[in-house]
Amino acid sequence: MSTTTLRLGKTDQGSIPADLSKYFGAYHASMAAALKAKRAFREEANGVWKPFEEIPGTEVKALQQFLKDAGFMPNSKLNGIYDYSTQAAVRLFQEYIRTVEGDASIGTPDGVAGSTTFRFIEKWKAEKQGKPEFVCEWGRSSSQAGSADFNYWLNILQEAKAFYSTQHNPILALSEKHTRPGDTKKIKDWDVSPDTVHLIGIRRKQEANIRRRENDDLFVLLIKGMVFKFWGSTDPNQNIIKRRDEPFLIEGQHSYKFGWHKVSDAQEVYRAFEPATVGVLVFRDRNNNDSLDESDIARGLDAVPNETINIHWSGKGGANFSAGCQVIAGQSYSNHKGKVIDCTAFASLNYDGLAQGKTRGAYNMLTDLILSYLPEGVFTIAYTLARDETFLRTTDINEEMIAAWGDQIRRNTGEV
Repeated sequence: MSTTTLRLGKTDQGSIPADLSKYFGAYHASMAAALKAKRAFREEANGVWKPFEEIPGTEVKALQQFLKDAGFMPNSKLNGIYDYSTQAAVRLFQEYIRTVEGDASIGTPDGVAGSTTFRFIEKWKAEKQGKPEFVCEWGRSSSQAGSADFNYWLNILQEAKAFYSTQHNPILALSEKHTRPGDTKKIKDWDVSPDTVHLIGIRRKQEANIRRRENDDLFVLLIKGMVFKFWGSTDPNQNIIKRRDEPFLIEGQHSYKFGWHKVSDAQEVYRAFEPATVGVLVFRDRNNNDSLDESDIARGLDAVPNETINIHWSGKGGANFSAGCQVIAGQSYSNHKGKVIDCTAFASLNYDGLAQGKTRGAYNMLTDLILSYLPEGVFTIAYTLARDETFLRTTDINEEMIAAWGDQIRRNTGEV
């Protein structure tokens, strides 16, 4: 068992890359120039950056080998560098012990491999070595034999593509006619493959005149034959935006990749999803009534795709952090078995809490799952946004069911 606490930046002897500009450039490409020039990893807490710290031996590589063998980082390189992928896999292991194995004594899933985490790794090896269950349930799962819930939601996407390929929808029609290249896809290009990582956002109450919008929308992650549900908001909160005509992401499917949010802020920049190339299509609240209504839709889309509509964190969930982005609450989520998982004890209310050892909670679960289980060589996910009433045209889901699922996760009750 390792006697060293391993964390972001720790590196086995002789494993530091020769060209640090090239190494960090690949990770930090979308950051502002001043941050991109840093030769360090961005940690969770405010303003914390971790440079390479070389340590004797091959402890990092040994940890990576375990995480790979146990199914927590199947596609990452065993490079001896405690990088973002290793951090994500350690957090997944910690969360798996806490929630699937049911042993909360492992503590906060913080991505730091200390004595407690290594004790559970040794316990895992002792109890599961040579058995099929040495590979965790998440690692054994497959899109080719997905769960009933996975197939249910995948069928929704496939039905939606088939339906809108032949049936007129006034909102999607505006996207179809848009001529500039961007990351909002034409219906014929919607990806409905089971092997793709899908995130579905379900927007509620877009037409309601609400100045301070809540986190009352549902997000469904389809990954490796599993379904995880999160909550947050797909709508802008007028209270935090600096312009009257706030943006609303158009319904439909969009291509997103890993990137960064708050790309110019050394204190608060953190991992998020950003449009894969040049941006996504948005409407504007042209009449400043804090909603996306028929008159806004009638005025059409912005002429130029918007490159700043990210998918990012929304604190614990008590306030909507969105100025037009799609935001995920940290308080709780529903796991691959439909069980609601409470992250209240360690989910930070806001940025201040991160400096006190709290984390982004459920939001980290979303990002870590995707970082660890994206198919090898794939760097994008398909994000499909729809209104609650839109699904009524393609499936048996109704608005009340969507609201109930979201409420169950937010209140940490029952199964979803």
